Amino acid sequence: MTVHVVRSGENLWAIARTYGVSVQSIVDVNGLPSTSLIIPGLALYIPDQQPIIRYYKIKAGDTLWRISSQFKTSISSIVSANSGLDPNRLYIGQNINIPSPVKPQFSTLGFIVPGSSQTFLAELERMAPHLTYIAVVAFSFTEEGYAYVLGDDASIVRRSRELGIIPLLVLQNTTAAGFSKELAGRVLSSPTYRRNLVASLVNLATQRGYGGISIDLEFIPPPQREDFNSFLRELKAAMGNLILHVNVHAKTEDIPTNPIIGAYDYKTIGEIANIVAVMTIDYGYPGGPPDPISPLWWIALVVRYSLTLIPRGKLQIGLPLYGHDKVVSTNQFRALSVLDAQNLGISAGAVIQYDTAARSPWFRYWKGTEEHIVWFEDIRSYIEKYRLIDLYQLNGTTYWQLSLKAPQNWAYLDKADVIKL
Repeated sequence: MTVHVVRSGENLWAIARTYGVSVQSIVDVNGLPSTSLIIPGLALYIPDQQPIIRYYKIKAGDTLWRISSQFKTSISSIVSANSGLDPNRLYIGQNINIPSPVKPQFSTLGFIVPGSSQTFLAELERMAPHLTYIAVVAFSFTEEGYAYVLGDDASIVRRSRELGIIPLLVLQNTTAAGFSKELAGRVLSSPTYRRNLVASLVNLATQRGYGGISIDLEFIPPPQREDFNSFLRELKAAMGNLILHVNVHAKTEDIPTNPIIGAYDYKTIGEIANIVAVMTIDYGYPGGPPDPISPLWWIALVVRYSLTLIPRGKLQIGLPLYGHDKVVSTNQFRALSVLDAQNLGISAGAVIQYDTAARSPWFRYWKGTEEHIVWFEDIRSYIEKYRLIDLYQLNGTTYWQLSLKAPQNWAYLDKADVIKL
C-alpha cells in the first residue's frame, strides 16, 4: 500500500508515471474533483499491488524467525522495514513493521440513519464486502420504557441481509431536542420501565429481522450507573442468540461522578456485552476550538485503559468518516464528509498540514476576513488507526456514519480481511 504526499509543483501526470498507474485510477480511488488540480500536502492513495504493512508488538519468546513464519515473510524483509532493528536485541513491548501478504483481520460496523442519503442502498452494495455489521439508528423509547421506531428501516434491514451484513437495531435516548439524560435516568432507575424496555426491544428486533441490538445511551446520569448495568444484564438474558453491542464514551480513567462518562462501568459492560464500542471520536468536539477529531495519541491512551477492563476480542474503536470546518474566532462549525473536507482544501487552494502527534491532517483557509481551520481524516490517519487495531488485536472498528463519503477508507479495506459472520 503506497501513499504519496503531494509536493509543491507536482502534477497528477508525473505522479501517475512515477508509480506506473493511470491518472484516472488515482482520481477515482481518492475522489478527486478533477485531473488537473492538486495541492501541497494532499495525501494520495496509489492503487498498487503492495500489501498492507502489519504492525506487531514483541512478546516474550519472540524471535524474528518465528514472527517471519507467522506472517509468511522473511527476516530480511522485516529488518529492511525497520530502520536500526537489531534481530538479536528484541525487547518485550517493542513495536515493529512487518511487510506481509497475511492481511489484518477485524470486524467493522457502520452506523446509518435512515433517510440520510437517497442513494444509500446503491452505495451499500459497494460497501458490503467491507462491513460485518450495519447499525440502523432509528429507535428511541417512551418515558415508560417502550421502544419505538423513528424511521423507515425495513429496506436497509432487508438489503443488508441479502448482502451478508448483520443488521443491528440501535437504541438511543433521544427526543426532539436530542439526547436526553432525563429520559435515560427515568427509565433506567425503574425496574418496571426497564422490563418494558427489554421486552419491547427484543420484540422489535425479532419482528423486524435484526441480528442484534446496539445500545447507544448517552449522558446517562451517573447515579444510574448500576441501573445501566442491570438493564444490560436483563437485556442480554432476554436476547437469546441476538448480539448485544454497547457503545460507550471514551475515557482514560474511571470518574464515576462525571456527567458524560461516569455511568459507564467498562469492566461490567465488557463482561455482559458481546462487543463494546468505545467512541474514540469528537476529541475535537462541535462548538469547541479547532482540534483533531480523533488524534492517535488520545486513541492510544483510551485503548490502553480500556484493555485493562474489556477483553481485546470484544473491543471496537470508533473512526470518523467526517471532518469539522470551524471558524477560528467563534468556534462555529459545520460537519462535512472526509471527501468534502479534502476537496474543500483543493478548491480553496490550501496547503494541507499533518500533525505528527495527532497523526491527522488539517488546513487553513479564509472566507473574506473569516479564518477557518478544517480537521479531517485521510489515508495516512486511517492507516495509523488501523495499525493500532492490528497492534492490540482488537475486535475492530465502527464508522460514523455510512452516508458520508470517505473513499480512501474503503480503499484501505480492499486490502484487509473484514470478518463476515
